[in-house]
Formats: sequence, structure tokens, C-alpha cells
Amino acid sequence: MQARRLSLLCVLATLSFSGCHELNLTKRFDKDENLRKNVRGALKGDDGHSRLIGDYIKIADSTLGAIKVQGVALVDRLDGTGEDPPASPNRTSLLEDMRKHGIKDPNSLLRSSNTALVVVTAWIPPIVKKGDKLDVEVVLPEGSESTSLAGGWVMPCHLQEHAMLDGAVREGREIAIATGPILIDALGEAKGGNATGHRRGRIPAGATYMADDRHLTIAIRNDYRTVRMSSSIAQRIGRRFHDYDEYGIQRPLAKAKSDWEIELIVADRYRDNYQRYLQCIRHMRLFETAVEKHIRLQELTDEIQFGPTAERAALQLEAIGPEAIPTLKMGLAAPEIEARFHAGTALAYLGNTDGIPALKEAAEKEPAFRIFALAALAALQDGSSGMALRDLMNHESVETRYGAFRAYSTMSPNDPYIRGIDMPGNFSLHLVDSTADPLIHLTRHKKAEIVVFNAEQQFHMPLILRAGNRILLQGNPRTNQVVIKRIAAGEPEQTRTVSSRVTDVIKGASDLGATYPDIVQMLVQARQQHNLPGQIAIDTLPRPGRTYTRPTSDREVPASMSGRSSSGSVQVGAEGLTPNMFDGRPLNGDDPEEKPSEKPTEKPESKPAPSEPAKGQPSQQESILAESPKSASSQVVPASAEVPMPEAPERAAPPRSKSVIKELQD
Repeated sequence: MQARRLSLLCVLATLSFSGCHELNLTKRFDKDENLRKNVRGALKGDDGHSRLIGDYIKIADSTLGAIKVQGVALVDRLDGTGEDPPASPNRTSLLEDMRKHGIKDPNSLLRSSNTALVVVTAWIPPIVKKGDKLDVEVVLPEGSESTSLAGGWVMPCHLQEHAMLDGAVREGREIAIATGPILIDALGEAKGGNATGHRRGRIPAGATYMADDRHLTIAIRNDYRTVRMSSSIAQRIGRRFHDYDEYGIQRPLAKAKSDWEIELIVADRYRDNYQRYLQCIRHMRLFETAVEKHIRLQELTDEIQFGPTAERAALQLEAIGPEAIPTLKMGLAAPEIEARFHAGTALAYLGNTDGIPALKEAAEKEPAFRIFALAALAALQDGSSGMALRDLMNHESVETRYGAFRAYSTMSPNDPYIRGIDMPGNFSLHLVDSTADPLIHLTRHKKAEIVVFNAEQQFHMPLILRAGNRILLQGNPRTNQVVIKRIAAGEPEQTRTVSSRVTDVIKGASDLGATYPDIVQMLVQARQQHNLPGQIAIDTLPRPGRTYTRPTSDREVPASMSGRSSSGSVQVGAEGLTPNMFDGRPLNGDDPEEKPSEKPTEKPESKPAPSEPAKGQPSQQESILAESPKSASSQVVPASAEVPMPEAPERAAPPRSKSVIKELQD
């Protein structure tokens, strides 16, 4: 009897398990069938499914997020402002690293008041190649009694990823190596002026990326996540964007890695603006017949010629590819600058130069379009776009002038017009012929460089400056020369005598051992003492997210704008769409270029807007004779700002900078 009951229970349990298992299989089958149905509809554009790839993908967080890498380093060359760091995990880690690299008795180095322990941080951007340079942040750890990092040099430091595992911080692989002179945050301030600013700083381009190349990744939406969908999207992107391998075989730039992940290699033309690359991909059609494409091109012909619809139309036409170029060219004849700008931008990324005048006009006249117009000109890598950027370096707007230089140097870094000279102090010096007011531009991000617009600038006398802790400069108004002395303990005194020309003084100080932060300190001090004929700007670049005010128009509105407003203000881009050639600086503070836009009724001429400051300033020689140092027009422009110079009579173009460069090299 008992055996019969056990047999019955076993049968019931088996039936119950089989039923549950069948139920689970049914649910899974239904889910898979729904996925397949969604994918079929998407690939055919049926059942109300969108045709745009952007509606089926999302940009993976790992793609747009920067990777944080850190290390502990030793800073030396301080002027008695360091300390012997207390016992801590950071000190232990630093000692181990120093011993690993063959440094004998590392504790004796740490005990010196001319050294300090610091935490070094770098951020790996979304796309990066082995050997690329990265900005470095340097900070004294909490509790450190060191008072200033001014004059300090970070000894070689390996940077690694760190993660919390099993309640402990684990170190990952070494990704970058950092070293170089520290540019403190408290520029031009005395040691007691800003304690925090003296305890932290940065090294522009101070780290070298050592790991594998990093590419973009896009993810398929959950409700379309199948191998067929990811493969179809990758193939569609690969037909539009491809390059060639070492054997000349065509290679698609998109590869399906799984049912949800697609790896993207950025096309060369978008290398310095990968955000535009992603925008273009999102505006691709997943499926479209030849007849449908022909009809769409006709519809986009109207939209590209109308300002409020031009941006979307331009991206869709750019996504189609070269066959859309004739349609885009029609937008160049539009009466609104907005339409001409968007058409010119898309043409540039398709390698067509017809939009160069429209892009130059947008950079000159409309601050909201400026950053994207400059990036598009750089993408062309063409002689005519280079000439447009050279012309923009004569613009009175500081951000336009330096933005054009940044775009040109990104596009063609070895062009003799802007190539410059590599200085011994770990920076580059660039001399630019410009008919605009004298300007010296400095950087704290992306690269260590000094750009002198008007190579014949001279210091006003008398002059007493410091370049770091060991170099003193004195200028004599009678001889119009500057004596540069290096005075350091345990070293013989060294002296250089140079002319009062700014570039000669920079080179002389660098030859005596002045680093980039020392030269920056010297120039900022000269500005504060009114020893410069012009202004100084620091990281003054155009920015995204500005407001463009559309002009009123009596034109017929395209069908796609029916029922929607075509006037008013619109934000152009956002911080997340900053072209990476201009990225790397904080976007804080007021925007001096944020102002009501022009409302032209006809095609504007290629000249600066009436609201821009007028050109003109006396020559350096006239200024030196006419002004005392205290009355000299010398101003500083902090990050994201510019200060216009007063109006003055028109002056002749300065001598070409090539002769000055040759003198410096000799």
C-alpha cells in the first residue's frame, strides 16, 4: 500500500514538473517570437516601425564615459614647499614603485623638503590610440602639509585602473605613464593668495596612453536585441563607412560583436569630431528602396533650403552619402545663414569644398555656429579650407582667432604657417602673422603651447619678471634689451641678453631651463604689470550650446514644418556634442559671445559683424614711444572669455613670422 502511494506521488510530481517546464518553454518561445516580429517589422519598416537606425540603438555608457586612471608619484624641484609624507598606503605604494625602478634609498628622497607625494589622475577619452597624449591632474593628498606645487616636476608615474573587489581596492593594468612640469591652478598668485590653487595643478598632455586602441560601441535596444538585428545594422553602417586594409581590401568600420553590441571604428574624417559621426549614423535609414530614396531626396530638397528644417535634413543627406551632394549644394543658396551653415557642414564631412564660404561666414558672424563651423573646416583637410582658417586668424574675436588656429593645427600640424618650434621647456611656441590686435594665447588643457599672434610684439620697459624660482629677467629701457639670469644653488650663474621682443625672451628663458609653467607665470606677471602691448588669453575657445535667434521670414514653410513655429530662438548643440578637438576644458562662467543673433534679410557679406570690435592698434614701436608701462593696453582673458581692445587707427600688417622663427631656430 505504501509503495503504491509513493508511485502515485512520483507520477504526480513528474507531471507537475513537465507542466512547469512546458510553461517556461512557452513563455520563452513567445518572447523570442515577439523579438523576431519586432526585427522583421524594423527591417521592412512595417507596422509603424521607424526607418532610422537611431531609433533602434543607444550609445553604450562605456563608449561616451572616460576611464579614470590614477597613480601615486613623487614631485621634485620644489623650493622648500614639500614634506616628508606620513605613513600611509600611498607612501607604501610609492616606495614599492621607486624600489621596483631601481632607486636606492627612496626614503631619503621622500624626507627632502623639495619633494612631495602627489596623486596623479588622467581620464582616457572614448576614442584613443596607443601613443596619444592625455591631460594629467596633480593634487596633494588630504592631510599633506606641503604648501605649494609651484615649480614641481612629476617623476615618471604609471597610471592604472582601480576597482573595489571583495571590499578592497584592486589595481588593474597599467594604461598610461605621466611625467612633466606642474602648471598650478593659482596662476600669477603669491603663495599665500590661494592655498588650494597652489596644492593642485595639471600637466597639459602630460601622459602617454600605452594600452590598446579604444573604439566606440553602440548597443541594440532590448526589444530588438537579436543577432539578425545587430548584423543588419552593422552591415548598413559598413556600406556607408569603410576603409581599406594593408592589402587594399575594403573593410567595414562597423562589426557586430554579439546580439546587442556593435563596435565602431571612427572614420578618419570624423576623427576629431566623433560626436558628428554618431549623429550621422543615427540618421541613417535601416532599409530603403531606390524609389523611396529618390522621393526622400526630393522632400529634403525643400528642407535643406529652410533654416528651421536644415539641420535634420543635412544630417539625413550626409547619412545617405556622396549621392546627396547635389541636394546639399542647393542649401548653400538659401537666404538664411542657418541653412547655409548646415548644408556647408554636411558637405565638408562628405569631402566637398563648395560649402567653405558658408562655413567661414558662420564662424565669423554667428557665435552659435562657430565651434561646429571650425570643426567642419578642419575635417576637409583641403588647401582652400586652410586659407579660410588663416583668414579667420585675423578676426578681432579672440575665440575665433585661436579657434581657427586650433582647427588649422589639428588639420595640418606640420604646415609651416603654424608649425612653430619645440622649446626645451616641454612646450611649443607658435608665431602667427595676424592683422588683428596683439594677442598671446596660453593653454592649460590638451597641449602645452604658446601662440603669439603678431610675432613682433615687444615688452614695455622697464621690466622685472620671474620665470619660476631660478630665473630672473630685467629689462633696460635705454638699451631696449632684456637680461635673463639663472641663479640656483650649487650651479654657476648663467646669463643671456636678448632683445625686448616677446618671442626672443621666451626662447632665452627656455634655453636657461624655464619650463612651460615658468613661462606662463612670466607672461601672466607681465600682463599684471602692464608690460605687454596686447592681451593674454587662456583656453579661450568657442563653445557649444549657444542660442541662435532666427530671423523673421515670409517664406513658404515646408510641409514638414506645418503647424510648427519657424521663428524664435534655438539652442545649437550641447556640451555633449563638443568636437573633441575643442574638448578638455571646463565650460563654466558667463559666455561673452552669448548675445542676440543677427537677423539678416539677405545674404550677409563676408565681413565681421557690426557688433564686433573694430580692427586697428598702433604698431609696437609707436606704442612703446607713446605709452608708459602703466598706461599700456594689457589685458588678460580667462578661460572662455575675451576682452576687446579699444578702437585705434588701422595699422599695416606685421612682418611675416617665418623670419622670426628662423632667427629663433638659429
